[in-house]
Amino acid sequence: MTPIQDHPLRYALANELHARPFPVAKAPCTVVFLAIKKPVAAAARDRDQDLAHLKDLLDRHGAQHPQPEATHYAGQIGRHWLKWEQHTEFVTYTAITQNVSERAFNPADFEVFPPDWLMASPGQRVTSAMVRVSECQGDEAVGRALADWFEPESLAVSRVLDDAAICASDFRIDPAGHMRFAVFVSPGTGRRRVGRIVQRMCEIETYKAMSMLGFARIKQLTPRLGELDAQLTDLMEQMTDNSAQPDALLPQFLSVSTELETISARSTFRFGATGAYEAIVTQRIAALREERFKGRQSFADFMMRRYDPAIRTVKSTETRLQALSDRAIRAGELLRTRVDVERSAQNQALLESMDRRADMALRLQHTVEGLSVVAISYYAVSLASYVLYPLTTAGISKGMLTAAVTVPVVLGVWFAIRTIRKRLE
Repeated sequence: MTPIQDHPLRYALANELHARPFPVAKAPCTVVFLAIKKPVAAAARDRDQDLAHLKDLLDRHGAQHPQPEATHYAGQIGRHWLKWEQHTEFVTYTAITQNVSERAFNPADFEVFPPDWLMASPGQRVTSAMVRVSECQGDEAVGRALADWFEPESLAVSRVLDDAAICASDFRIDPAGHMRFAVFVSPGTGRRRVGRIVQRMCEIETYKAMSMLGFARIKQLTPRLGELDAQLTDLMEQMTDNSAQPDALLPQFLSVSTELETISARSTFRFGATGAYEAIVTQRIAALREERFKGRQSFADFMMRRYDPAIRTVKSTETRLQALSDRAIRAGELLRTRVDVERSAQNQALLESMDRRADMALRLQHTVEGLSVVAISYYAVSLASYVLYPLTTAGISKGMLTAAVTVPVVLGVWFAIRTIRKRLE
């Protein structure tokens, strides 16, 4: 029996679901995280440069290279476990060391990424973070550590995953340039669960930073959108009041509409990406299943108060831009309709004038036609008279002969001209 034929992508697609496993970590450990993005056209970047940068880091530790065109990598580099992932707009590096420094969030822990290697990066840092994973020694000890490490005003802390750990951060950049996260692991929490918690902390920070790029974009757009809104309103008022000729207003409407469409085309990707990243942030926080720690604000509370307003501003600006584009299009169509109506009226008047002129030309033609009959008949009678003059020897006078041929010649000429005109018409 011939076995059923598999789709050529069946195994590749099935394996893709298992290609990016969560890291495995055991308390105590230190996690350093780095996300790199090209400043312009990141989605269309040369991804071979990302892979070459990774290979440079691996060569420094004598580690094995990933497969060609790989989008993810995990392996040991020296005393660190490294995870590398390539995303649509950015790449991330996660390095885990199975110990913690005596000094919390020691900048020296980030030296797993050498300074000269960072300088050669094919992009810029979107975010970097240090995660200190330690065993939970009780709520009082956790409280004292949080007071020493974080800014109380912006501190977010909660119990996660059915009290598997306590996670905290103030989402502030420290003097070394990194975000700080603390994870206090409860006794009995497995290494894989710890790895998932660390992964979600890093993802929350990464996608939060990426989605905020949309907020930075709308801060640049808002002043110009206000100017275009005022300009569009002024043009519509002039169109309503008939204070300007439609032919003069139409190019201005087209200019505003074109600029709005250009802004929309340049911002569509960023707005879409912002929405996608914001959804991931929300989903990752929900996956933590937070419970309050000593009445402190949770990650969800922090995002609701400080992050959600920025995202709502992005969405409202996107809606405003679309509304302005629609207004410009509708106003332009109305103005074009008015211009077309006025031109139709002008064309109708022109056609009526042409009809009158054609009628006058026809009458003139008929007049000229009558004169032509007289003129042609005159010459035809003269010629006929010369032909018939020999008959005067039979006693007919020249006057009588001319009078006799005049009427038939005139009728013949008239009939011939009439026949020719009918054939031409």
